[in-house]
Amino acid sequence: MSGHHVDLFVLGAGSGGVRASRMAARYGARVMVAEAGRLGGTCVNVGCVPKKLMWYAAHYRELLAAAGGFGWQVEGASFDWGRFRARKDAEIERLNDIYRNLLEASGVEIVEGRARLLDAHTVEVGGRRVRAEHVAVAVGGAPRRPAIPGAEHAITSDDAFFLDRLPPRLAIVGGGYIGVEMAGIFHGMGSRVTLLYRGELFLRGFDDELRSALAHEMRAKGIDLRFGVEVTAIERAASGLRLRLDDPTGGGGGLEVGELEVDQVLYAIGREPRTAALGLEQAGVELDGRGAVVVDEYSRTSVPGVWAIGDVTDRVNLTPVAIHEGMCLAATLFGSEPQAPDHALIPTAVFSQPPLATVGMTEAQAKAELGHYECYCGRFRPLEHTLGESEERSLMKLVVDARDSRVLGAHMLGQHAPEIIQGVAIAVKMGARKQHFDATIGIHPTSAEEFVTLREPITVGPIHEERRV
Repeated sequence: MSGHHVDLFVLGAGSGGVRASRMAARYGARVMVAEAGRLGGTCVNVGCVPKKLMWYAAHYRELLAAAGGFGWQVEGASFDWGRFRARKDAEIERLNDIYRNLLEASGVEIVEGRARLLDAHTVEVGGRRVRAEHVAVAVGGAPRRPAIPGAEHAITSDDAFFLDRLPPRLAIVGGGYIGVEMAGIFHGMGSRVTLLYRGELFLRGFDDELRSALAHEMRAKGIDLRFGVEVTAIERAASGLRLRLDDPTGGGGGLEVGELEVDQVLYAIGREPRTAALGLEQAGVELDGRGAVVVDEYSRTSVPGVWAIGDVTDRVNLTPVAIHEGMCLAATLFGSEPQAPDHALIPTAVFSQPPLATVGMTEAQAKAELGHYECYCGRFRPLEHTLGESEERSLMKLVVDARDSRVLGAHMLGQHAPEIIQGVAIAVKMGARKQHFDATIGIHPTSAEEFVTLREPITVGPIHEERRV
């Protein structure tokens, strides 16, 4: 159908692309969206949604273990991966249909296939050439794969959702949030998990105290964490896969470095923008060294009429951020109200076991960037763990500007952390001060009340560096 014209052509029907398409159509634009895979993108199909369902399934192991302390008889409980996977797959298919219905109800035309740019205003997909006033690139990212001998034997996080069976022994390579989450999930489902990371401590960029506390809790649960370890090769062995290990730092934390035999290897070493074979460079769109589309504050690329949102820009790779960027783009193009996405004070969570969540500045950032700061911290055993005889501890932390008492960051490790921090993030975003937290009455007994009962600073920088918890 050569010569077909639209106001906006969107490459990719993930979270950002779908929101941009629907909002643009609501403003009255003629919109077409192309998707080579399943509607919903990474989040719905191989990311947030199935990951959270797996996280729930894994967490039931701890709930069942604690149930006896609360009077329940649950002997004989077991986990059936096949049954869970069938239920999970059915839910994802339901969400795919919902995305299709939402787009169609908005008047957006859906084209199946991977589109590519011929120039700034011409897109080719499925044998069709479409002229577009504006083109939005929202194709997301894909897992990085290792460049080592035997890499073909490993799987990525995308593959982990579709395993035929649970691996009895699983090695996870990587220290980002995906690797940490998968370690807790597969351990909870019954695999014997070893997490390997070349750095000194996983979750770089998060608050150091939370990182250390999470490592302690994961080891207490039986997850084998090995830091300062790098996989140099993977090879077939009689009883599974053999990993060749090296110590890139010379430290190794006292752990043996040599070989490790497992049944499956899962790589979670990051994701990269899915920009190959899109015709972007031929159209003159600037990419950075990692292949991400370079954009300005309004998501505008180097070529007039071509825009980019979501993970393909490698700004803040989170689903709600992509949705926010899509809404801003639609308003900028068709709403007569240009809007630049706001990437400040974005709350985020790691669905580890236990989970952690955070918003704003870490203690390390405060120490590096501020002249004076205070940290308030509480570590305690939640009431829900007492009768269940779990020794798991929760950790809450506030980072405060000592000059005006504005709360710059809030961090939590423990059950319900993501739900709690979502609410606290509103206060941080509004510029709440420590006295506002102090004046708020707590809900008792809850873990959340700790955030409004932290009274004495345990760190005052840069003069004092004592730690009292």
